[in-house]
Amino acid sequence: MMKSSILKFALPLWRMLPLELRQTNAAAWVRQQFPSQRQQAVTIPKEIDIVNAGVNNPEIEKEDALLAVKAWQERFIPAHDYLQSPPAASDDWLTSAICTEQLMRTEHFQYWTARMHDRPGHMHRKIWEWAFIVQALKERGMLASDKLGLGFAVGTEPLTALFAAHGARIVATDLFTEEAQAKGWVESTQHANGFEAINQRNLCDEQELHRLVEFRFADMNHISEELHGKFDFLWSSCAFEHLGSLEHGKNFVYNAMHCLKPGGFAIHTTEYNMSSNTDTVDSGATVLFRKRDIEEIITTLQSQGHLIEMDWNEGDGYADGHVDLAPYIQDTHLRLQIEKYVVTSIGLIVQKAL
Repeated sequence: MMKSSILKFALPLWRMLPLELRQTNAAAWVRQQFPSQRQQAVTIPKEIDIVNAGVNNPEIEKEDALLAVKAWQERFIPAHDYLQSPPAASDDWLTSAICTEQLMRTEHFQYWTARMHDRPGHMHRKIWEWAFIVQALKERGMLASDKLGLGFAVGTEPLTALFAAHGARIVATDLFTEEAQAKGWVESTQHANGFEAINQRNLCDEQELHRLVEFRFADMNHISEELHGKFDFLWSSCAFEHLGSLEHGKNFVYNAMHCLKPGGFAIHTTEYNMSSNTDTVDSGATVLFRKRDIEEIITTLQSQGHLIEMDWNEGDGYADGHVDLAPYIQDTHLRLQIEKYVVTSIGLIVQKAL
C-alpha cells in the first residue's frame, strides 16, 4: 500500500528525468523496488477459436487459414515472462531486428512509447516500429539540428513531428492524393495530405514544424533524382510492402540508398512472414516478406558496399506467442494473422557505403 502511494507521486517526477539518469545502477534498483503499475500484463497465449474467429481476406478459406495459424502457435514455446523483471537498459546499439516483446519492454522503447503519447506496456507492433526507427536514428546522432532527413509514405505517423521536435530538418513525402484515394489510404486515415496530418499527437510546436518540415508528394516506385545524394538519413514505416509486389519492395530499398549522403542511414520496417519461408503473399495491396526475401535484401545491399547486420531472434515472451486475429483487437498485437500466415514487423538499419 505504501509503495503504491509513493509510486503515485514519484512516477511523474521519475519520467521527467533524462533517460541517461534512469539507466544508472541506482535507477535499476529503484525500478526493482517500484515496478510500474501500468505495465500491461500478457498471459499465456489464448487458444485460437476456429468457430468464432474471423479472417481478413474473404477469398481465403477460413478454417484452413486459422488452422495454419493455430499450428504455428502450438509450435511456439514461451520461455520468458518479461513482465516479471525490470526493463532492460539496452546499452548496445540496435541492429536490424524482428519485433519482439523483449525489445518492446526495454527502457529505450518504453521511453519513446511515452514520448509518442501511447500507453506504457502496450504490446503493439506499430509502436515497436516507430520506437525502433527513432531509437536507431537517435543512437546514430541523426536527430540533430545539422541533419536532414527524408521520410517515405509518412501518412499520419508521429515520426516527422518527433524528429522536428529534436531539431532535425525533414522532407516528408507521401502518395499523390489521387493515388492514395484509389488505394483506400485516405478513407483509412493513413495518408498525409499536408501538415495537418503529421502532428496529430502535438509532438512538435507548430511554428517549429512549419520551419523545419517540407512536405512533398512522391512515388516510392519512381523516386525522383531530385532527392538523390542530399540526406543524412531516411526512413519508411511499414510502407514498401504496399508497392505491389515483393520485387517492387526490394527495389525501393535499393533505390532509396541513392538519396543518402555517403555514410548516411536508412531505417525501414516492413511485414515479416513468420509462418513460411516458401509460401507467402507475393503481390497485391500488401505483400509479406519471408526470411529468404530479407536475406536477399541484405546480401544485395552488402554487395553494393552498404553496411547492415541482422538479429534473427524471434522472441520467447508471452506476447510473442499471442496472435491477434481479424478483426484485430489491437491490444496485444506483436503478431497478427494475415490470410494463413502469422505476421509481425521487421526493422532494417542500413548505413550507406562511404
